[in-house]
Amino acid sequence: MKQALWQDPKIWAGLNNPDLETSDSDILIFGIPYDGGVSFRAGAWEAPDALRNITYTISPTTEDFESFAGLKLKDMGNVEGDSRENIFAKAESLTKDLVKNDTFFIMIGGDHSVTIPVQRGVDAALNEPFGIIHIDAHFDLCHDQDGDTLSHGSTERRALELKNLQSIQDIFFLGIRSIESDEVNFYNENPVQVASAKEISRRGVEDTLKRVKKQLAHLNKIYLTIDIDCLDPAYAAGTGTPQFGGLTSRELLDLLEGIFDLPIIGMDIVEVAPKLDASLTSVFAARKLVTEVCGFISKKQAKKRGNAV
Repeated sequence: MKQALWQDPKIWAGLNNPDLETSDSDILIFGIPYDGGVSFRAGAWEAPDALRNITYTISPTTEDFESFAGLKLKDMGNVEGDSRENIFAKAESLTKDLVKNDTFFIMIGGDHSVTIPVQRGVDAALNEPFGIIHIDAHFDLCHDQDGDTLSHGSTERRALELKNLQSIQDIFFLGIRSIESDEVNFYNENPVQVASAKEISRRGVEDTLKRVKKQLAHLNKIYLTIDIDCLDPAYAAGTGTPQFGGLTSRELLDLLEGIFDLPIIGMDIVEVAPKLDASLTSVFAARKLVTEVCGFISKKQAKKRGNAV
């Protein structure tokens, strides 16, 4: 029987250990290859395996020339099912278990609708407030899109229904440069915390990070969701709804580094659509993000182990 891609120990820079106990893992990775929540171009369902396929050749090192070769990483495969209801239920249950186990995880989408069950799982696992950092070209605050309340444009509107997400001010939006007609009134009537792509470009990453950290400083747990279209299409063309004027790759990497000073408990990367760009810029961008996050988590784990000695 042919080995599934997610079971190959050579993926994720040769660190994948599918036999690793969940409780012993530093990072767990899983995919949700679903894009039935899109309002425009599809293709994000292919991202989890497309991303795995380009991790054979990389080294377990960061852009700061540091190794994370000792990181204990496990790929759990893909969450799949015969309906959206089934897929979302499985994703919520899996995430709940991971958060209860206090294991950092990375979910690879899928369109942005797959973040909905993951954030529900985070919420179900916790008995305390948590926050969300939403890096995207779009707010995803639509009540629905064409009657679909679980669309990729409704991600954070659904988050506002969670018991432990106490306020719209506990979500910080970064990189935004587009707003839907039915989001305008909501935006004008609520204290939405946002640093647009334009503002980040003009005020700088350091100033932006100060705002984010000050706003979310009262929280002990924060979830991070990254829509690859936060990047300008020049850096990530393969996505369903690209928006001109986005973050540069440098800005995103610097934001990511600063964000991991905060208590990030899990994250996702969504809306990578491999077939929409033959050069796979979005897939390679996602790979870089995962690689750097592995470095951040490796440092945190080393610090924990050092403190435990």
